Amino acid sequence: MRDENKSARQEQIETAAYEVLEQKGYAGASMLGIARRARASNETLYNWYGDKKGLFKALVTRNAAEVRSLLEAELSSGQDALTILELLGPMLLELLLGNRAIALNRAAAADPTGELGTAISEAGRDSVLPLLVRVLEDARDRRQLAFDRSDEAAGLYLDLLVGDLQIRRVIGRMPVPTAAFRQTRAKLAVSRLSLLLSPERSTPVSPPAD
Repeated sequence: MRDENKSARQEQIETAAYEVLEQKGYAGASMLGIARRARASNETLYNWYGDKKGLFKALVTRNAAEVRSLLEAELSSGQDALTILELLGPMLLELLLGNRAIALNRAAAADPTGELGTAISEAGRDSVLPLLVRVLEDARDRRQLAFDRSDEAAGLYLDLLVGDLQIRRVIGRMPVPTAAFRQTRAKLAVSRLSLLLSPERSTPVSPPAD
């Protein structure tokens, strides 16, 4: 099968997987049911994805691919680190708060096996977080930010950017955020991070002279 045909077929299968996931949850979703919804053979799904966990891990990976590609490109460009964070923020919010991501998170919360949650962690957060850490460390090297532990700095940035928005989306208390909302939120997160991790704030205060 030609690459473009296979890519289009994979998109059909993965769209069907989301539809089945929303209707039946992770536990109720089967490779056969997804194959029927996509009008594909069960054999094709197993050949391409291995098993159900592999299929849903592929969904998460595809969902995170654009953000990862942006980070990799900007890291190699020499772009200012805080500017990269402003570019990254709206895409991260789209990744984490979009309908497909919310469907995956709702299903993971209801999955007693924990398989889907593991797949989301491995293919999503665990693949993007190291690149985010590199951006923050670059900001530290440029004396734009000051911190001791990179993982804590990354956690602070994500707290400022996402906060409780993801859980509000999952429980149906918030609509899909608009592009304008994502842009404003991303700029505010970088502004607050710059204030909290300012190198000037980390400078020790000299004791008063006797």
